[in-house]
Amino acid sequence: MGYVYFTEEQKERANTVDLKDFLERQGERLLRSGPEWRMSSDHSITIRGNRWYDHGSAGKGGAAIDFVIYYYGKTFPDAVSMLLGGEQGQTYRQSRKQEEVPRKPFALPAANRDMRRVFAYLLRSRLLDYEVVSAFAKENLIYESLELSKDKTRQFHNAIFVGYDPEGKARHAHKKGIYTMGKSYRGNLESSDPRYSFHWNGKSSEVFVFEAPIDMLSYISLHKNGWKEHSYVALCGVGSQALFQLLQDHPELKKIHLCLDHDLAGLKAAERIQESLAEAGYPDVRMELSTWKDWNEDIKAMHGMEAVPAEEKPPPEMTEERALQMA
Repeated sequence: MGYVYFTEEQKERANTVDLKDFLERQGERLLRSGPEWRMSSDHSITIRGNRWYDHGSAGKGGAAIDFVIYYYGKTFPDAVSMLLGGEQGQTYRQSRKQEEVPRKPFALPAANRDMRRVFAYLLRSRLLDYEVVSAFAKENLIYESLELSKDKTRQFHNAIFVGYDPEGKARHAHKKGIYTMGKSYRGNLESSDPRYSFHWNGKSSEVFVFEAPIDMLSYISLHKNGWKEHSYVALCGVGSQALFQLLQDHPELKKIHLCLDHDLAGLKAAERIQESLAEAGYPDVRMELSTWKDWNEDIKAMHGMEAVPAEEKPPPEMTEERALQMA
């Protein structure tokens, strides 16, 4: 994101976002810890309202903006934009008003009569495999929405990636704008249950974990051989709640592949999730990294298109103790 101007009022709203509400919308699982909440993926971090504190080695804390910068590795403008719901104006509940605005019941957007625009976007712009996309569309896991503007004068079409619970009820939806000009919308629909994000249930003991639906479909497009036998889940963020729910619903899943983005935020999230899985009794966890920034960038590079490079974690500081260990 380039330079973005935020008014003082916008900064204040972003900094007072209720972090429990924000994190649950990112798919994070939170545990009650007295008057505070503790993150299941990182037990050292507690939150209360718009405040947070890392009780681990970092020993630091602050308000909502500092949290997003610290936890997600965002720049200041990106952190403010993320807390304000992006350019579409969707805002998260404010800490001081958290009991005043009840959540709406979850509901899927109206479906368009065909998927012509979504198929064109996924196949031509994202270069996904036709058979893979068709398989998900056939199971009603992907569809094209038909949404009206507030004044009902314009129509909008988006790709909707649906997540179902074990009873087959839609509980989660991730919306992705399909227009290639400018910055398109991307986000989870209001009142989505983060436990049941976009996923595919197979019969094997293996599950592959991704940040976003496009990442998941890209990986499958690159590894088509026998893909339907395995399970896949898109966290629609970097929280681990959807993965742990899938493991609970399908105890046969034992081998876990963490295929998150090959950037600083993705690497950090994969480490957190791997630690949580080890604590939960899942020792067979493997990290798979794309060559480029994510799996869709790998597809672009394979087709000779310009791709975003990966980011590597910086090496640890050379403390005296570490120097002695390496000697």
